[in-house]
Amino acid sequence: MPVVGFLGSSSAADRTRLVTAFRQGIRESGYVEGENVAIEYRWAQDQYDRLPDLAADLVRRQVTVIAAHDTPSSIVAKAATTTIPIVFASGADPVKLGLVASLNRPGGNVTGVTFVVAELGAKLLGLLHELQPGAVRVGVLVDPNFAPTQSFVSDVQAAALSIGKQIDVLVEASTGRDIDTAFASLAQKPIDALLVAPSPLFNNRRVQLATLAAYHRVPAIYPLRDFAEAGGLMSYGTSITEANRLAGVYVGRVLKGAKPADLPVMQSTKFEFVINLNTAKAFGLSLPPGLLAIADEVIE
Repeated sequence: MPVVGFLGSSSAADRTRLVTAFRQGIRESGYVEGENVAIEYRWAQDQYDRLPDLAADLVRRQVTVIAAHDTPSSIVAKAATTTIPIVFASGADPVKLGLVASLNRPGGNVTGVTFVVAELGAKLLGLLHELQPGAVRVGVLVDPNFAPTQSFVSDVQAAALSIGKQIDVLVEASTGRDIDTAFASLAQKPIDALLVAPSPLFNNRRVQLATLAAYHRVPAIYPLRDFAEAGGLMSYGTSITEANRLAGVYVGRVLKGAKPADLPVMQSTKFEFVINLNTAKAFGLSLPPGLLAIADEVIE
């Protein structure tokens, strides 16, 4: 029975829906876990420094293929082996990260699925502007350890200039404790709204972020639907559920003998705009009808 080594930087409990989507993808290729394929899961529990040892363990076990669940895992898996096929799901540019030579011709032993992250800064700011056109000072919370952060910030700042917003409150956080500190500092520098940048850390801490935003009464927009489901006000971004399903499909193709070098990197193009109406009511916000009309889902 072939063995898939599944490598993730967070935890199984936090990624249940995405793992289910991944299993669906390999099932579409004719593989069912426990019947004709085994999956060895390795989770770093948000401790990125554990990833190299976990990847090395999968290499020692000579798994058939490694499924790298996120950007940090993809980078570590690439460094761990040049022979075992790797299929990634990442929001970062795989070419800039050195994962593949090009999207159409990956080369080497790595391919996968990429989804837009950094380029969404202007869209997120635009939605925040539609919600509160009178908001001038917008804070941006970023994770300095996440590769696409600088590109995302540049995109937001350029968009802000065009609509007269001030992005003069840029707060960094790279741990859960940093997030608490970041909101404490934002309380000292009052802002009208908050834009939370993409980051695996922030996604893993989405309940903490939504709770702090509610406590400080800061309207915020987030880059993935998981945040809105956790109580965040609004989210807009690529469906990482769909991206993980597609990664599962590619793993299935590799199990059937396809070489990563011959599989072009797929780009997930499904986007979701979600509004949490309960949170809006708690904030006392009256949502513009136009904003509600374009939402893919309204949580009530």
